[in-house]
Amino acid sequence: MSSAPATRTAEEPVPDRDAPDSAPRGLADSARALADGRTTSTALVTAALARTEASQGTLNAFRHLRAEAALTEAAEADRRLAAGERLPLLGVPVAVKDDTDVAGMPTYFGCAGERAAAVTDSEAVRRLRAAGAVIVGKTNSCELGQWPFTEGAAFGATRNPWHTGHTPGGSSGGSAAAVAAGLVPAALGSDGAGSVRIPAAWTHLVGIKPQRGRISVYPHSDAFQGLTVNGPLARTVEDAALLLDAVAGPHPEDPHRPPPVDASAAARRDPGRLRIALAWRPPLTLTGTAPHPEVRRAVTAIAEALARLGHHVEEARPRYGLIGLGFVPRATAGIAELAALHPEPALLDARTRSALRTGTRLGGRVVRAARAREVHQHRRIGALFHHGRGGAGFDVLLTPTTAMPPPRIGRFDGLSAWRTDVAMTEACPYAWPWNVLGWPGVSVPAGFTQDGLPVGAQLLGPSRSEERLVSLAAQLEADRRWQDHRPPPLG
Repeated sequence: MSSAPATRTAEEPVPDRDAPDSAPRGLADSARALADGRTTSTALVTAALARTEASQGTLNAFRHLRAEAALTEAAEADRRLAAGERLPLLGVPVAVKDDTDVAGMPTYFGCAGERAAAVTDSEAVRRLRAAGAVIVGKTNSCELGQWPFTEGAAFGATRNPWHTGHTPGGSSGGSAAAVAAGLVPAALGSDGAGSVRIPAAWTHLVGIKPQRGRISVYPHSDAFQGLTVNGPLARTVEDAALLLDAVAGPHPEDPHRPPPVDASAAARRDPGRLRIALAWRPPLTLTGTAPHPEVRRAVTAIAEALARLGHHVEEARPRYGLIGLGFVPRATAGIAELAALHPEPALLDARTRSALRTGTRLGGRVVRAARAREVHQHRRIGALFHHGRGGAGFDVLLTPTTAMPPPRIGRFDGLSAWRTDVAMTEACPYAWPWNVLGWPGVSVPAGFTQDGLPVGAQLLGPSRSEERLVSLAAQLEADRRWQDHRPPPLG
């Protein structure tokens, strides 16, 4: 029996698919709405640009918008969609961090002064474009990505949409603020010592630090002496996994080439019953850091949720050893390498110039020795995950993402390089060891302090364990429903 086609009464308005899509959508929902013809790329991009421009005076999430080019690309995406073409992110607006080359735009990486526009896209941006994404702009980062706050003389302060008196974290703070505030559905950041996971924790997002080499850092061959990787920031595990899949893969010149993963499929898969180690003590930093009581309460709630979901959760202590001796030379040498390329070094922050001097002294033989220690660090810390003889047999390590809730804007102003290092190590002692190891981790929302500030927990795994971590994060998300919480409307 056939049915009559649906009709509209005279009173029913015909929806205008090209009207700005004012309600913020997630990444996967945006892609589905575009593929189903329920909205257009022009509408989504127009709305993203409007939200960004309206919020810029408050949040200051973006360093550089490419409004005209993005709208042109959105119109082209609409033509391709109308012709029946389908790609994972065709027509979806996204943002990238200010350390990422986008052809035609300068890559300031948080610095003051003039920079020539990049001639070609980075490999990650090339893959974003190949997936059909529309890049609306580049988000703020602190100078050369050194600190867990996004503030600097070159651009001011990027603020946390949950509480604008506090930092969204760093160094991918602009990307985190943009996603948390609903300016864009997802964004790329980079993580050299927690710079995706820390802002994810402090803005109630999912942040994935993938395995070294999972997402190319080209035109760099081994960014920050192998510490830094690119990674997604999103409100949901599904969205973060979709962005990871879209940009993953090597450039022909990349030295690290892990086998492919399917993060989106993993997000739909039950993780099985896992053995999870809960660690409160961070590696040795000589700061005496312990987690803030409200961070401990929130992460304890995550551990309890995991146990209720059927996992075995047990307190344990990873054998970090003196892993800091492998981190400091690599981090400072990486800063020195980038700082030395700045055309006007006098414009750099005094703390950057101090790191440049330290990195220059610790370069060469010291850095090579630090990198050579990595195989021993893999063996020692990896014993936590080893199921054979002499191993602890855990599948995942759970820790706080940070030791403290997000600090106030200006907390680090006027500090010397040494005092800044101490203060940020006190706040963020948990994330950086996994950069030394090159292994994956996922920061997930853990809840809020009594003052309404977000905090996070990180799920860490051994080499190439992204799929397990994503599956576990998705299971937690279905239980905790963190995606239902959004920051208050901006002033």
